[in-house]
Amino acid sequence: MEKVVIVTGANSGIGLALCERLLTEHIQLRLCLACRNMQRAEAARSALLASHARAHVDLLHLDVGSAQSVLAAARELKARNNAQSTSGYKSIFQRNVVNMFATAEGLLTQQDRINSDGLQEVFATNLFGHFLLVRELEPLLCEAGRMSRVVWTSSSNARRTAFSIEDIQHANGTEPYSSSKYASDMLSVALNRHKNSQGLFSSVICPGLVMTNLTYGILPSFFWTFIMPIMWLIRIFTNTFTLTPHNGAASLHWLFLQTPESLDPRAKYHSLTSGFGANYTEPRQMDIDDNMCELLYEKLLELEKDIRRRLTGLNQLECNDMNVCST
Repeated sequence: MEKVVIVTGANSGIGLALCERLLTEHIQLRLCLACRNMQRAEAARSALLASHARAHVDLLHLDVGSAQSVLAAARELKARNNAQSTSGYKSIFQRNVVNMFATAEGLLTQQDRINSDGLQEVFATNLFGHFLLVRELEPLLCEAGRMSRVVWTSSSNARRTAFSIEDIQHANGTEPYSSSKYASDMLSVALNRHKNSQGLFSSVICPGLVMTNLTYGILPSFFWTFIMPIMWLIRIFTNTFTLTPHNGAASLHWLFLQTPESLDPRAKYHSLTSGFGANYTEPRQMDIDDNMCELLYEKLLELEKDIRRRLTGLNQLECNDMNVCST
């Protein structure tokens, strides 16, 4: 059965590494790169097709930090699906296995601000935007006869102590990145509880310590010149120093090969690398409370309703303004 794979944050880092690994071993899949920067997305697509000329690689403009962009991207996916169906071609979602990999590292920062939707930016980019996309695509992902899955890229910094159910956006805290990643762990558990019966399964991975553009941006470049040889040496003694995006994507690719029903919904699947560079994946139980997962899920549903009402109101105002101008 043909598989459809949607990868967010696919134009660099772990996302692009995953796409390369998938196409190297599974040329028949349909791959969709969902990215904010379309120029970089085009470059990534060209690079992938240069080494995999027969691959099916589509692009989708998506900024997960913007609710309007998420909803527009979902509409575009649905339109492509309907267009293929009505034109006599097989729908890209019709009875296919659909895999959605949230590989974007998001905002790797402990500094935060309010975005254009009135949400905390780190929360919106790392968690809520992906949640909204899943919700908007539920009619496709949960369609009868289909098996679908969502895989969240979490972090070793996803700590329970950084998260508060009373402040899910972490507006009053000092660790928004850690909070958002722990929330993605909890959301995955909640999605399995609510959606497994409808054919949608969710998993969480940890890529290990991976050096990407975001990581390098934390400190001045001269620092990494001195520290990288030391980090390669440390990897001999710790398997969590995956270092390269290719190694960090190992657990994502491993999950792609598994049947969703066989996976542990309460495990985080870690990309690990031996001192000699061999990749492997290891499940580790997450520090998760079921009641808190349910509360988070309910709060996200309420926030979704609020955001949709707000956007509807803004669209109505814009329509009114256009009518006034036209008269």
